[in-house]
Amino acid sequence: MAKALFNLEARVSSSNLQAVLDAVNDFIGKSGSAVVKGDVIEIKAEIEGESAKELNRKLLSDMRRVEKRTRLRAEWTSNGLTERFFDYVSKGTGKFAKE
Repeated sequence: MAKALFNLEARVSSSNLQAVLDAVNDFIGKSGSAVVKGDVIEIKAEIEGESAKELNRKLLSDMRRVEKRTRLRAEWTSNGLTERFFDYVSKGTGKFAKE
């Protein structure tokens, strides 16, 4: 399967934000930013991968290896199409208006 470039916008909540932040930074590398704002981590990055589902699964798995009580709300956009996820579950695909 061909790789595509995905824009990631996500919010992460966890009982151990600092440990999870380290896992997020390892995942996104220098392709974006992850910032703690209050009780969440806000992520904006560009990631290359085969599918939004696979990238989302990898990110959440990496974070949960560090802290099991971690939640992820993510939007992966490529070629004008956005896929939304809550944890591992897809919440839909489409051209969503920014809220």
